[in-house]
Amino acid sequence: MGRIDNRYYQPGVLLAVAALAYGVAGLGWWVDRTDFLSLIGHYGLAFVGYGILLSLPHDRRAIHYLLALGLLLRIVLLFGFPLLSDDVYRFLWDGYLINAGENPFAQLPGAYLEGSTEVPGLTRGLYDRLNSPGYYTIYPPIAQGVFALATWLFPNSHELASTTIQAFLVLCEVGTITLLYRLTGGRKLMETVEVELPLSNSLIYWLNPLILVEISGNLHFEGAMVFFLLLAYWLLCRHRWVGAGIAMAASVASKLLPLLLLPYLIRRLWGRPFWWFSGALGVGLVVFFAPLVAVGFLDGFGSSLDLYFRKFEFNASLYYLAREYGFYQVGYNRIATIGPALAKIAAAGILVLALLDGRSSWRSLPEGWLFAFVLYLLCATTIHPWYLSIPIVLCGFTRWRFPLVWSALIPITYISYTTDPYRENLYVVAVEYLIVAGFAWWEWRYRVSRSSRTPAPPAASAPGRNDP
Repeated sequence: MGRIDNRYYQPGVLLAVAALAYGVAGLGWWVDRTDFLSLIGHYGLAFVGYGILLSLPHDRRAIHYLLALGLLLRIVLLFGFPLLSDDVYRFLWDGYLINAGENPFAQLPGAYLEGSTEVPGLTRGLYDRLNSPGYYTIYPPIAQGVFALATWLFPNSHELASTTIQAFLVLCEVGTITLLYRLTGGRKLMETVEVELPLSNSLIYWLNPLILVEISGNLHFEGAMVFFLLLAYWLLCRHRWVGAGIAMAASVASKLLPLLLLPYLIRRLWGRPFWWFSGALGVGLVVFFAPLVAVGFLDGFGSSLDLYFRKFEFNASLYYLAREYGFYQVGYNRIATIGPALAKIAAAGILVLALLDGRSSWRSLPEGWLFAFVLYLLCATTIHPWYLSIPIVLCGFTRWRFPLVWSALIPITYISYTTDPYRENLYVVAVEYLIVAGFAWWEWRYRVSRSSRTPAPPAASAPGRNDP
């Protein structure tokens, strides 16, 4: 294996490690989201360290040290309590309901305090901490199962129940880095074809401060969604259609969003593999969702989804432009019509992009998924920082890096929480999107100009099989 590159012992590199570690630890242990200057300072420090570490030349041993650093930071966050998000209290609420034999989708939280049925753990204090007591829960079955397990193991301790949920997500993150290691330069993806991605690309996701803080620190189940999505991709590359279908079902059962990515599989799977995959996906979804399908599930879950598109708004892009036009045209916020319309545009756009994508190799799939998900985010009415988890992990399989710029800028949206109730600063939102759009435009122009200067490769002497 050899010795690690001496450049890793330089004071600047050690300071970069310290900056990443200190910034992430602060965001997980002592920085409150209402203290914007401290929050953005810790995030900025962490991203400076992250950028330096990514820019270094990496040999295999150095990469292993940095992988260990990422794991250590997740363990450090494991024993902290979420400070930047209060979603954890809804997690606990749902877990207590399931353990009491109640369906969390059946009634609004207030019904359990006003009714005669007493549910252990559902206290007024917990209710007062819910950020959306007037809405039905929206968390899919795998998340609900973890909530139930955590509150069953530690019914009298919110801190230990939270740590249990964090432990599950850290395990998912370990699974993710294992798959990233195999999907990049760590192992052969298939028996005869080795992936050309450098192993260091696995660090793009593994050391990203936004991923560290929002997944391992603030308990967002995008971590589980990413793990199962990557597992499905890895199994697809190995032509294990049934396993891939079940893994995709698990990703959907963690968060519904991977459903948007399915159109890109039609061309690549068409024929017998398509039916094997689709059958396994369907069976998997039935198995995962069956325990929660009871009286009130469809109404409650459907109501939450409908409200997501018709009422919630945060850090949007195209929606805010359409909203301003609506104010100009009719004088009031038309989110009830604009939100669903943009959702339909995103779904139709993704389907068109998938149909126009003439590539059939598995290696090209992450790029298609990346732009499909970015289109969804551009049309969404609500974009929280942790929503960038999929673009961050997918960009490691491509040459595109604008999701990393986005991940560095989106923490500035926490400025909205400096007021109570929160109020968005649209100038901040505009700066965020203008910089990201500018960088994406520069990347696109750079790639076009570079491809025009690159001579075409010589024709192959014989046709080869599809790359993975």
